[in-house]
Amino acid sequence: MAKKKNNRPTWDEYFLKLAMLASERATCPRMHVGCVLVKNKFVLATGYNGSLPGQPHCDDVGCLIVDNHCVRTNHAEINALVQATTHGVNIMGTTAYITNMSCTNCAKALIAAGIKRVVVFSDYHDTLATQFYIDAGVEMVKLNMPGKEIHYDLKNYSSAKRTKKSR
Repeated sequence: MAKKKNNRPTWDEYFLKLAMLASERATCPRMHVGCVLVKNKFVLATGYNGSLPGQPHCDDVGCLIVDNHCVRTNHAEINALVQATTHGVNIMGTTAYITNMSCTNCAKALIAAGIKRVVVFSDYHDTLATQFYIDAGVEMVKLNMPGKEIHYDLKNYSSAKRTKKSR
């Protein structure tokens, strides 16, 4: 991923960083995953792996393991799809930026929802996602993980000053 000369992240890096940020909300200690659904450089929905609304979280009560998978949580891709559906957002033709390769079921859900491109920087064990994406004509892009830092130089921005709470 080539950065522009002013060190702005590329669009793929930018949206992957947003997926990384979404993953920080995850509540399953086995893996934190974030997903951002984007169309025409516009964020349509986000998701992270976590428990159903109103249900206990793995962080609080432990994982519920079946066949070596935690079944207490919905995966990030499903939660992003649900968020889009809940708000009436059409995601046909979008790109899914995901921190980790999808599991097989999430790949099938994204394909059925009309995703046309998937961008990831990490693989996932025991998945047929890559093959399903290829078979469905979904463009697969595997990139290096973007930098984890957010570069915001408040003291050198002439029009900005710290709030009283941040001093």
